[in-house]
Amino acid sequence: MNIILHDLSNHLKFAPLSLTRPIGNLRAGLWTNDERWQFYFPEANISFQTEEHISEKFPLVKEEDNVFVNATVVPSPKLIEKIKSLRSGDSLWVNNVFVAYRGAEYEEKESASIELDELIVLENRWDLYQKNDQILRTDFAAYTSGKTSAALSNSNTLIGDTQQLFIEEGATVECAILNVKSGPIYIGKNAEIMEGSVVRGGLAMAESSVLKLSTKVYGATSLGPHCKVGGEVNNVIFQAYSNKGHDGFLGNSLIGEWCNLGADTNSSNLKNNYGNVKTYSYLTRKMELTELMFMGVTMGDHSKTSINTMLNTATVIGVCANLFSAGFPPKFVPDFSWGGEPNPPVYDFDRAVDAANQMMIRRGKAITDGDLKILKHLFPK
Repeated sequence: MNIILHDLSNHLKFAPLSLTRPIGNLRAGLWTNDERWQFYFPEANISFQTEEHISEKFPLVKEEDNVFVNATVVPSPKLIEKIKSLRSGDSLWVNNVFVAYRGAEYEEKESASIELDELIVLENRWDLYQKNDQILRTDFAAYTSGKTSAALSNSNTLIGDTQQLFIEEGATVECAILNVKSGPIYIGKNAEIMEGSVVRGGLAMAESSVLKLSTKVYGATSLGPHCKVGGEVNNVIFQAYSNKGHDGFLGNSLIGEWCNLGADTNSSNLKNNYGNVKTYSYLTRKMELTELMFMGVTMGDHSKTSINTMLNTATVIGVCANLFSAGFPPKFVPDFSWGGEPNPPVYDFDRAVDAANQMMIRRGKAITDGDLKILKHLFPK
């Protein structure tokens, strides 16, 4: 089967995270959404139909027979059975939401809608953290079914059902308190929870991610591969290869790839008047009122904060921003911003790329031609 995750017209609803990746590559629960489709269809080829400037890094692979899938839909076991039953020319609508079409070319073909009680659809970027608990529970149950967890060291304290904890071989957990009563905890291959950490599930730690000494974690939180996290986090998703290695609070937040948050970076996630938050919309290019009370920071790839950075409620930081300021930066920080004042100067492109590349080299990676095409597209003209 050839599965194509289609962004439809939703791309900017997930910016700044989606400025550098397709919607189908966003992380929640145990996986990115394309990894989730691969889990349910292990023999399938998965690709993306997305924005042109991203397509070199995330290429489209089209065949004569394709299954075009709404990339904002999160697959689950019941939904998978419906996808498998599609014949050429068939479309699938669930709860009045377009889910999939099977054919040579993409078509949002009308058909009778069926009802499923477990359909998860991501409509805005904040749905990633708001629905992370539900996604994480579904992923955990599907992945761990029939599998045996590695043993938990006796130096740890586990509160709750052992079936709600899964540890991959090669993971290290010592002298930690793990509470799975509020949600499952998944600890991936070669991941580590250092001594003194206190975790309330749900938590998903991907391969080689790390919780530093005495980290406090509230669910539902997801750490992508090679992320290092310390301090206090509550309902946060780190895409991959990002660091928050020191004290400081993040809540109800979304962090892209290759980000670094300096020591004592703190983000507000609640207004002092307990009102609904306003946040920047890339669709309307202005601040928009939401129906949410809790929203922290959303940070695009390759952005960084200095020590003691203070971030206001619902701050949005673009790609390749370098923040340092004595006070609160603006609630919207554009791509390639230098400093933390309103109308900041533009971060020199070559310097920004060099800083990004140096961080990647430390992890055995390097900037690719596809990365450069994306960054050049985003650089202010």
